[in-house]
Amino acid sequence: MEILFNRVYILKILTVFFMSIVAISCSDDDEGGAPAGPTLTGNSEVYDLSPKSDPGISGTVTFAERDDGVTVITIELSGTAAGGDHPAHIHINSAAEGGAIAIDLTNVDGATGTSETEVDMLNTGTAISYSSLIDFDGYVNVHLSAGDLGTLIAQGDIGQNELTGTSEEYPINSKSDPAISGTATFSERISGETLVLIELTGTAAEGDHPSHIHANSAAEGGGIAIDLTNVDGSTGTSATNVAMLNDGSAITYAELLDFNGYINVHLAPDNLGVLIGQGDIGQNALTENFVEYPLNSVSDPNISGTATFSERNNGFTLVTVQLDGTSAGGDHPSHIHNNDAATGGGIAIDLSNVNGETGNSATNVIMLNDGTAITYAEMIAFNGYINVHLSADNLPTLIAQGDIGSNAN
Repeated sequence: MEILFNRVYILKILTVFFMSIVAISCSDDDEGGAPAGPTLTGNSEVYDLSPKSDPGISGTVTFAERDDGVTVITIELSGTAAGGDHPAHIHINSAAEGGAIAIDLTNVDGATGTSETEVDMLNTGTAISYSSLIDFDGYVNVHLSAGDLGTLIAQGDIGQNELTGTSEEYPINSKSDPAISGTATFSERISGETLVLIELTGTAAEGDHPSHIHANSAAEGGGIAIDLTNVDGSTGTSATNVAMLNDGSAITYAELLDFNGYINVHLAPDNLGVLIGQGDIGQNALTENFVEYPLNSVSDPNISGTATFSERNNGFTLVTVQLDGTSAGGDHPSHIHNNDAATGGGIAIDLSNVNGETGNSATNVIMLNDGTAITYAEMIAFNGYINVHLSADNLPTLIAQGDIGSNAN
C-alpha cells in the first residue's frame, strides 16, 4: 500500500512538472513564438540629400545601427513620381571630387520616395561596420533611372564629408562685367577639410570660367595657391573639396579662414587675363570698419573722388582710391604724404597708380615706406594727406588731393 502511494505521488509531481513546461511553452508562443531577430541599437545618423536636376526633389539618407553588425540605410525623398525607379549608390570621396561606386543601394521607389538597404560590406566584399560607415569618405548619388545614370535627382555628402554647419562667406566682386558678381562660401567638413562653393549671378550658359585661390591680397597680386573647379556658366557655380595647397601642403578649414589669399574667376581657359570676379579671403577679408575721405579737384575741376580705408581681418588696411572724370590712357601716381595738405610733407606710403580708364586704384597697406608696420587703427589716426598726380613725368601737377586720418574734417 505504501509503495502504491509513493508511485501515485511521484506521478502527480511529474504531471505538474510537464504541465508547467507546456504552460511556459504556450506562454512563449503567445508572446511571439520564435526568438526575436536582430534589433536596432538606437544609434543613427541622418544626412541631407539635396536637389540636383529637379529642384522639387530632396530628402535624407539615414544610417541606423543594428545589433548584428548590419547598418540599415534608408533613403527618403519627397517630390518623386509614381513609376520612377531610381538607382542609388554610395561613392568614394566627396561629391565635389567625385569617385567610384563603393556600395550599391536598393533603388528608390518613385511612388514612395524610399529605399532600404542592409549593409555590412563594400561591393568589394570588405566588411564595413556602422562606425566605419559614419566615418566613411563618401557621398550618396540617386540617379534618374538605370538608363540615365548621368542625370542625378539627389546627392549628399556622408560620413567624414558631412558639413559641420560652420561656414564663412566672402564677396566676389565684379571685374570686367558689372553684371557678374557673387560669393565664395567656405564650409567646414567633419574631417576638417573645406568645401569651397562659388556662386555667381550674371554668367552665360556657355561659359566655362577657371577659378583659383591666389597668395596675397587682390591689391598685391600673387601666384596660384589652390586650383578650384571651373565655374559652370549655366549655373554660375563651382564646388571644390580643399584639403591641400597645390604644392601638397595640407590645409584645414581653420587655416583657410586665416589664409593670406584671394580668389580670381577668369573669363575662359584661353583668356585668363580677363577676370569676371575677384575677392579677398581669409585674413585679407574686410571687416565692417572703414573710413572714407574726400579727394578734391586740383588742376582739373572735373576730377574728384574719394579714398576709402577699409580694415582687414588681419588688422591691416585696403586703401581704395576712386576718382570720377579721369580719362582712358591715364596713369596717375598716388601717395600718402606726412602732415596735412596745407603744410605739405614727404611721401610716407606709395599707393598703386590710379587707372585713368576706371579711376580706381587699390593698395594693401601694412607698413610705411621706411618699413615701419602700420595698422588700420593707426592709419585712420595718421597725420597725413593723399596726392594724386597727373603722370609719372609730371608729378608737380595734381589732379586730386585730400587730408586723411587725424587731419580729416
